[in-house]
Amino acid sequence: LTQRCAVVRRLVPQGLSSRAFGGSAIRCSAFNVQDGGDFQERVVNSPKPVVVDFHAQWCGPCKILGPRLEKMVAKQEGKVVMAKVDIDDHTDLAIEYEVSAVPTVLAMKNGDVVDKFVGIKDEDQLEAFLKKLIGA
Repeated sequence: LTQRCAVVRRLVPQGLSSRAFGGSAIRCSAFNVQDGGDFQERVVNSPKPVVVDFHAQWCGPCKILGPRLEKMVAKQEGKVVMAKVDIDDHTDLAIEYEVSAVPTVLAMKNGDVVDKFVGIKDEDQLEAFLKKLIGA
């Protein structure tokens, strides 16, 4: 989904909606954190609740949870966004948020961690986690 959002952004000229090209508007619900400043701006200062997925390329369970979580976040229709943090690229953030195993998923609201889990969850568990975060 994130890669598709990036492709659409490149293909659709700025200022135009993708609807002008016969497609539906794509709402990007997930993004890769680029650096500490990006995390501060898009996660800590986010007006929406944020699910933060701390993962690693070498982590098998992360490869299962990541797409599943991204799919469940997309189903929330913009009420929550997902930030993906590679712990090997952003060790400082992993240390700051006390990530000792991956996958670790944080639920953040107004810059505060309000919930957390470690390991794989099924879709029903993820849905309950997200509903709790958005207050539904």
